[in-house]
Amino acid sequence: MVLRWRGVSSTKFLGVHVTEHLTWTINTTSLAKKANQRLYFLRKLRKARAPAPIMCTFYRGTIESVLTSSITVWYGTCSASCRKTLQRIVRAAEKIVGASLPSLQDIYTSRLTCKAHPSHSFFSLPSGRRLRPGPADIYFH
Repeated sequence: MVLRWRGVSSTKFLGVHVTEHLTWTINTTSLAKKANQRLYFLRKLRKARAPAPIMCTFYRGTIESVLTSSITVWYGTCSASCRKTLQRIVRAAEKIVGASLPSLQDIYTSRLTCKAHPSHSFFSLPSGRRLRPGPADIYFH
């Protein structure tokens, strides 16, 4: 199935900005903008002298969730400058919270290995047996 857009260079599909050339700069810019807006509230928590665990929880729920939305789709092929832009936000949050936070690369790797691991529920059958590809299932044309 080929997707073609007439006169449209990008579209938003399931919360991810997809361009016709499959570059992720528009998506990254959008995520960075949302995350930077939420850093304001993290700074307000620090100003109110909230404990570090509460600020970490707030970061994970509001900022990290934005930065990692559909990360397994776009992070592997986004440019180094896009990754640096997003990692800069994580470092700013670390300075605000005063504790180390997981990098986006670590989050991407852990989510990818979780989804691809054979013990994941996707590869299990209701009977408890594991799904194994047969000769006809290996190649899809």
